[in-house]
Amino acid sequence: MTRDDFDYALENTHVILAPEGQIATFGSTSFNFYLISELMDRANQVRIRNGKIQAERPQILTPEHYCRLLLEGFGEKAERYVEQLREHTRNIAVLRYGFQFRKTDMTERMFRDPIDAVIARTKSHVQHRDEPLSAIIQGVDEAWEVCLLKFTIDLIERSSGGNIGDFRKRGLI
Repeated sequence: MTRDDFDYALENTHVILAPEGQIATFGSTSFNFYLISELMDRANQVRIRNGKIQAERPQILTPEHYCRLLLEGFGEKAERYVEQLREHTRNIAVLRYGFQFRKTDMTERMFRDPIDAVIARTKSHVQHRDEPLSAIIQGVDEAWEVCLLKFTIDLIERSSGGNIGDFRKRGLI
């Protein structure tokens, strides 16, 4: 994949229907996705990839934790530098999100219809089945995994504020 292909996939990823929920702060969350893409070399040929993304519970990484990670394999001078870093970053914490994309949960279907019709049917299907943790994403067929990763990063950004608030309420950060 070229840099242009990658950029094209990012620019052409559109969330048609976002999950109603966010990533849970104190447990794992499973999101269902429908990634819809039009085949580039065939008119009115559309593929739907359906699967799950497992979001593990966000973890708090404190300066103590990530400073220990920095020290692996380094000597005494590095330890002094990390000690200074630890002093200056005492009040900083970072959230770490873990995701598993399981292709074993994935299915693919092909349709010979305009993409707008496939999107409308899929949206109606999801809304009718009341799937609040489902997402419908329109993307690029050849780089569909890039589209899915972009959706995942956007989901992290959308969830992080609430997750940080939950950790603060419990006095964890």
